[in-house]
Amino acid sequence: MGLQVADFNAAATSGPARQSRAALADFRTDRRVLLLSAMAVVVGGLASAVAYILLWLIAGITNLAFYHRFSALPTQPQGHHLGYWVIAVPIIGALIIGLMARFGSDKIRGHGIPEALEAILLGRSKIQPRVAILKPLSAAISIGTGGPFGAEGPIIMTGGAFGSLFAQQFHLSSAERKTLLVAGAAAGMSAVFATPVAALLLAVELLLFEWKPRSFIPVAVACIVASVMRVPLLGAGPIFPVHGHDPVSANQLAYAACLGVLAGFGSGLLTLLVYACEDLFQKLPLHWMWWPAIGAVFIGVGGVLEPRVLGVGYDTIHALLRGELVGPPVAGLVLAKALVWAIALGSGTSGGVLAPLLIMGGALGAFLAPWIPCGDAGMWATVGMAAMMGGTMRSPLTAMVFAVELTHDFNLFGPLLVTSISALGVTVLLMRRSILTEKLARRGHHITREYSIDPFELVRVGDVMDTQPAKIPAAMKVTELSSQLARGEPEVNRHQAILLMDEHQHLAGIITRGDVIRALGKPGAEKLTVAEAGSTELVVTHPDEPLRAALDRMLRDDVGRLPVVESSHPKRVVGYLGRAAILSARLRLHEEENLRAKG
Repeated sequence: MGLQVADFNAAATSGPARQSRAALADFRTDRRVLLLSAMAVVVGGLASAVAYILLWLIAGITNLAFYHRFSALPTQPQGHHLGYWVIAVPIIGALIIGLMARFGSDKIRGHGIPEALEAILLGRSKIQPRVAILKPLSAAISIGTGGPFGAEGPIIMTGGAFGSLFAQQFHLSSAERKTLLVAGAAAGMSAVFATPVAALLLAVELLLFEWKPRSFIPVAVACIVASVMRVPLLGAGPIFPVHGHDPVSANQLAYAACLGVLAGFGSGLLTLLVYACEDLFQKLPLHWMWWPAIGAVFIGVGGVLEPRVLGVGYDTIHALLRGELVGPPVAGLVLAKALVWAIALGSGTSGGVLAPLLIMGGALGAFLAPWIPCGDAGMWATVGMAAMMGGTMRSPLTAMVFAVELTHDFNLFGPLLVTSISALGVTVLLMRRSILTEKLARRGHHITREYSIDPFELVRVGDVMDTQPAKIPAAMKVTELSSQLARGEPEVNRHQAILLMDEHQHLAGIITRGDVIRALGKPGAEKLTVAEAGSTELVVTHPDEPLRAALDRMLRDDVGRLPVVESSHPKRVVGYLGRAAILSARLRLHEEENLRAKG
């Protein structure tokens, strides 16, 4: 084994030095973002088509189930003439869904977003083809037979499934598959609600688990394509147009904050109610296939007592936003919708959470409107919707922009922001997890939704490296080094590895204690030099590099320590980077978060 110093010098000059300069860029996005953006165009188109098919199926099944006619025109189940026979309709739909889940795929159970999160975080962004088919079909049956759900959760899951399936046809990394999965999910929401900006924010706040141009740009492309495709397929937005309100006052902002606090407590109660119902179903001595049918009994009874709890309820949302439902009469709607929705969702059937949250939040605002001395019922219904969505889903920016894009009432940005943040503040202080992440936690998977700059990005190698590394001549015998290690001489016992220097005091290699032990077990060990026993094909770092770049290099090359050399002189050693130094950067962050002192 020769020193190969010339080869090492060339590699150090052409490789790490160049990587060091590149690592100092604002972003690590490369030209593959263009490829992913082109793919996102296709994914956005696919998601738009899937959204159209899902809404068409919901309308067709609703017409057939409640009016016994073959039609795909949008309709609501509230005007049926079935009398008490209406109780049987959701039960029949739930039985079909139970069979589909048991013999098709149990991934279709639930409201879609937790399943999408699970695929992203745990499934390497791979979704089975059968889920892409069965999820929208089961959701259409559930909603079309009166289920009190929205279409957004299923379309997020289905759009994500088609994005994942498309990505799996190409040689992509898991991160790139995730980008296209989220692109499909967000595009589906954009197509259903004509809310491309809110869909993009939902991706950032809930699905991507990062803020990087490499994923943000393709997802934005997919949302834009879906919003354009929506116009010929489903019509232009907004889907809930209202008369715009005047600019808000400081008093209105104060009342919006109070409403947000109330909605925050309501969000917590709804989450507890849903999972309390799920716990009750878990105790039933029946296979989970039958649970949706049991939950459907309550849907049917609720539909008899309060017909507006049936179906997706878009007409109810629009009536609330127009101020047509106001005061105490909507209290029954809030209670009935919350109870029926929680029981049905806890049973494990297929359906979304967003539309029900809009109804319950809007009803809360409309209920309180007569006692608020400013604004009107429609305004407070809009504010309540954003508060309930922002608090329950813990996505305040999405909720704010979503409400504006649904109504085009741009003067409400101020109270919508205030109420969404107020609701978020309540829920994050009172609840460990949201309605979306609780399901994952119950499956043994904990996630955190706090995004921050990686401390390894902020710290440079030169900030934590040891500036006095252990060095020995490359011509030293292994036996001599072994003796020094055994005697505990501090010059060679500072670290697990020792740098090897040539006669000009330039870096020539590195040797670890493991290398020494292996060399001593070989025949003729007394003749071996440390250069022959160690490694001369070195991986190095530079003092001006982010610690993250050095850590990535250590993981890629499966090494535990790196010599630190000058960028302009790749043979001149200036330090040593080991695991202890890397941990010191994490310690610094811990102290910044937890060490409290004056000044």
